[in-house]
Amino acid sequence: MITIPAMLIAGIPPLETLGTNKLQSLFGSGSASIAYARHGHVNLKDQLPMALMSAAGSVFGALIATVVPADALKGVLPFLLIAIAVYFGCKPNIGDVEKHRRMSAFLFTLTFVPLIGLYDGIFGPGTGSFFMLGFVSLAGYGILKATAHTKFLNFGSNLGAFLVFVLYGVVLWKVGLMMGAGQFLGAQVGSRYAMAKGAKIIKALLVVVSIALAIRLLADPAHPLRIWLGL
Repeated sequence: MITIPAMLIAGIPPLETLGTNKLQSLFGSGSASIAYARHGHVNLKDQLPMALMSAAGSVFGALIATVVPADALKGVLPFLLIAIAVYFGCKPNIGDVEKHRRMSAFLFTLTFVPLIGLYDGIFGPGTGSFFMLGFVSLAGYGILKATAHTKFLNFGSNLGAFLVFVLYGVVLWKVGLMMGAGQFLGAQVGSRYAMAKGAKIIKALLVVVSIALAIRLLADPAHPLRIWLGL
């Protein structure tokens, strides 16, 4: 939510921004995945097929990003994020207790996971919120379990897109590694706080972050809706 706009404001070209953002994001999602795995909230080996599908989707997404502008996604994304915030904010029964699964693990892995991975490769912001929505509403996971599994899928999608951007030579290594160090430490602190506080704090943060990202995107003078309305 912060890094992509910050890099664009700093004058980094869009494709280099996406590539460098994937590098630093690897540290955050990887660090959080390790923390959740160490505390038994996710089995990385069992979830590897999902992570690979997420990576595969993001590879195609990153390839698309090299030739197609992300304006269409920027136009609809704020409204999807608001819908996610409303969903989690208005369902008080969502907690750490698992619910009925609405989609088999096999179908979830073959459809939903690569679709979100594709989005992450093309654009990225809000990917965690979309994975969370899928794990809770389709897979029936509790909030904490969904958060833990989301991080590893996000790591997969970051890795897939990152490899594509490396091949295209659009990664600013020094910038990405410096940002990655902060991401690593921040993810360690954040994951431990989430494990300590559970569903209540995770739900609140998910709602706040989704709304904040939607507002940030709508506030961009280059947002398609603002251009269409002449604002």
